[in-house]
Amino acid sequence: MSRIEEIYPAERISLREVGLRDGLQLVKKIPSTDAKQRWVREEYAAGVRHFEVGSFLPAKTFPQFVDVRDVVATVAALPGAHGIALALSERGVNEALESGVGEIASVISATEEHSQANAHRSRESAIANLKRLCEMRDASPHKPLVNAAISMALGCSIIGAVDPAEVLRLVDKCLEAGVDFVGIADTVGYAGPKQVAELTRAAVKLAGPKPICIHLHDTRGMGIANAAAALDEGARILDGSLGGLGGCPFAPGATGNVVFEDLVFLCESNGFATGIDLEKLIAVRRILREEMPNEALYGGVARAGLPGGSAKAA
Repeated sequence: MSRIEEIYPAERISLREVGLRDGLQLVKKIPSTDAKQRWVREEYAAGVRHFEVGSFLPAKTFPQFVDVRDVVATVAALPGAHGIALALSERGVNEALESGVGEIASVISATEEHSQANAHRSRESAIANLKRLCEMRDASPHKPLVNAAISMALGCSIIGAVDPAEVLRLVDKCLEAGVDFVGIADTVGYAGPKQVAELTRAAVKLAGPKPICIHLHDTRGMGIANAAAALDEGARILDGSLGGLGGCPFAPGATGNVVFEDLVFLCESNGFATGIDLEKLIAVRRILREEMPNEALYGGVARAGLPGGSAKAA
């Protein structure tokens, strides 16, 4: 069995909780390291196994990730848990490799305009950087997984509509560069279920045996509907954040991710076993309310409770 098959089995759904990375990009108050570690451990006790734990970006610019190594180590100490961290430069990749994180994520913009505005480089340069990342992975002792997320894949905050054919070209380029799998990100929540279904179907077909990850934002209230469409078209890795935290600081108009708790409920109600205890998961929101009292938390399941039960947290 290959490493990716071990971490992301093709026969089941893998839900990745990205609150500790994407979820913390726009918060007013940063949780303590201890709170982050409790966040991980309590979600693990609820059955969560895939954690995006932070970024290896300059601490001066992103102080919320200064303790990323501590959170990586916390995940690594939990049997069967898998940590993911973002790294965009060779320096960041080296730091990620030294940390022993199980997976390194990179990002490629779907449009040239967004790539130039936010990364100050062309998409082809970003692909070359991705190829270098994969070479560094291959030369490392523990060989973490590498994924490439295509941001703005379903609509760009700078130019608007994005050609699906261009997104698929980039999917192919990322696979050629050597990534273990590719993510499709609706970074600013532009799409509806029809667009998500069509792009997911085409990307799954193009990727063949390699999985496609779907990363959705709930900017216009379409997050769960879009996730359902992606599931119907063969996506088996989906991202969400606890309480719907999140938003990209480099994407004007971006707001929170699809609510992780609601994503679990969607999967379970559609017959996809997640192994996650929703009542225990909802209870973890307590840490967010304590550490970030001014942040809005979202989620229908937390508000209304499970069918036949009662809400455990608001």
